[in-house]
Amino acid sequence: MERFWLKHYPPGVPHDVDLTQYSSLVDLIDKSFREHASRNAYAYMDRFFTFGEIDRYSAAFASWLQSQGLARGARVAIMMPNVVQYPIALAGVLRAGYVVVNVNPLYTPRELEHQLKDSGAEAIVILENFAATLQQVIARTAVKQVIVASLGEMLGFPKSAIVNFAVRSLTQLVPGSSLPGQVRFTEALDAGARLKLGPVAATQRDIAFLQYTGGTTGVSKGAALTHGNLVANVLQMEAWIVPSLHDTARGPVPTQFVYSGALPLYHVFALVVNCLFGMRIGTLNVLIPNPRDIAGFVKELGKYKFNVLPGVNTPLSLIHI
Repeated sequence: MERFWLKHYPPGVPHDVDLTQYSSLVDLIDKSFREHASRNAYAYMDRFFTFGEIDRYSAAFASWLQSQGLARGARVAIMMPNVVQYPIALAGVLRAGYVVVNVNPLYTPRELEHQLKDSGAEAIVILENFAATLQQVIARTAVKQVIVASLGEMLGFPKSAIVNFAVRSLTQLVPGSSLPGQVRFTEALDAGARLKLGPVAATQRDIAFLQYTGGTTGVSKGAALTHGNLVANVLQMEAWIVPSLHDTARGPVPTQFVYSGALPLYHVFALVVNCLFGMRIGTLNVLIPNPRDIAGFVKELGKYKFNVLPGVNTPLSLIHI
């Protein structure tokens, strides 16, 4: 069959991508972390985290997960907004040999129960702000391991204490909850740092994510995305976008591209565009935990010189820069 559409490709865009350069998404992540180790990967509440730090933290988290007795391919849910623990947990789950189940942190108890049951998730990483929702349904799911994160815990003292006090006591954004046996995210990192990460021979055919639909036309459904699916997505993005990013006719090419991280990383669009593609080319993602706070969002935008502002029309229509 003649690929007639190729004649419409812009200059510099290849006709094919080589999927064999990575054996799996884990392979892509590992190599990207090493290649960009000294670069800043995320800006979160004015604290920078390098790719090297994300590498070490995610390896520690992966080691800890493996020590919990989960079988290869086990489903691990992540229920967090755009906080720095999200990419750490995501990379850790994949590097441990498990499957990521992205969960919308704004889910109702009914929606959360459905997704946890349907996915068969055995563990969940959750921001403490949403733990009360999990408490209502966990007994009716297969979840046995709960890892609880907080907004400020990765920021270092004294800022970590100030942020956590503010959200827990001043703004009261953390409803009371009781999840027996829960482990703090930082405790898991500390314990995992003393363990050795076991090898994971993931292939492109293995499932990497159970990515759930929005549920707008019925019950939310999990789409099984393989390692090969995501590797192909990332390389396709690189093939199309990098030539335009390096177009000197548009001005000097920056040494590092800066992305606005406002779209939720647990949605597949930002998961690929910001998180995974960002790892591949070494971007700095400025994480915005609550983009609904438009004033705060715009204030954060003013701190950085952004090259890329991924978005959809709804939130962008609310911003006047």
